Amino acid sequence: MSNLEFEKPITELKNKINELKKLAGDANIDFTSEITSLENRLTKLEDDVYSNLQPWDKVTIARLPQRPTTLDYIPLLFENFMEFHGDRLYGDDAAIVGGIATFHGMPVTVIGQQRGRDTKENIKRNFAMPHPEGYRKALRLMKQANKFKRPIITFIDTKGAYPGKAAEERGQSEAIARNLFEMAGMDVPIICIVIGEGGSGGALALGVSNRILMLENSTYSVISPEGAAALLWKDSALARKAAETMKITAKDLKELNIVDEIIPEIRGGAHNDINAQAKYMDEIISKHLFDLLSLPKEKLAQDRFNKYANIGYIKSTVIEQTKEEQHTHQ
Repeated sequence: MSNLEFEKPITELKNKINELKKLAGDANIDFTSEITSLENRLTKLEDDVYSNLQPWDKVTIARLPQRPTTLDYIPLLFENFMEFHGDRLYGDDAAIVGGIATFHGMPVTVIGQQRGRDTKENIKRNFAMPHPEGYRKALRLMKQANKFKRPIITFIDTKGAYPGKAAEERGQSEAIARNLFEMAGMDVPIICIVIGEGGSGGALALGVSNRILMLENSTYSVISPEGAAALLWKDSALARKAAETMKITAKDLKELNIVDEIIPEIRGGAHNDINAQAKYMDEIISKHLFDLLSLPKEKLAQDRFNKYANIGYIKSTVIEQTKEEQHTHQ
């Protein structure tokens, strides 16, 4: 159990059920009806809690140390994965992993940001905040995929690109911009999946695609809620309030045409059953990939352009209000 704040009533009820089962075994007393009643209450409580998660609740789920990472999903979704290292310019960046694999027998290139499970691994992976060489490694692999006509599948899971002095000296912003430019024009299918946090340009550098899929409890935004709160209200403690106004959840982003499909999560989050979660993902990735493979290669870049041209909407009431204000000023 992850011990998230909103899960406390669920945890307490589960503990009561376990205590009653233990008492029944130790004292040899039949508590079947009482246990069944509590289990029914638990099911209803879980339905109520998980169907009414607030944006900040989803932020906390996306940040869980137990949440599955790119390297957790790869062996469950792909076969014959071979990881490649280095950008051929500076070095290797463990915050991004990538290589070639097969997906339902088809050669593909797989790239994703990689978090650590503990402090030691997080230091190695730089807390999934890539340096320029990470993005250049990713671009090297994407260009290779484009050359050999392999579809590209990326996993997005980062708070953002590393903002340190050395990263800036090695061209962090240029590396991100180069990825955006190159990905936009590739003539192979590109599918991106947001599996945890998708933060700022660090996420977008792997996110220019024909299809963006998003796990139900993931987030995708231009800045973290803490960062937005610090900018808007000079108080990062108002992160919960910021999360509610930023439209960072999968549901919000689907309504804005940013995300093409939401991948449902196992009750309570993907960390509760990664094997079952991978099956959901496999089905949805397959559907979108085989749809894209039916397009002629010369239409894939246009399909990508159309996707970004259609992002967002303007409410007609806003347009009418603007016209009315202009008329008043005249």
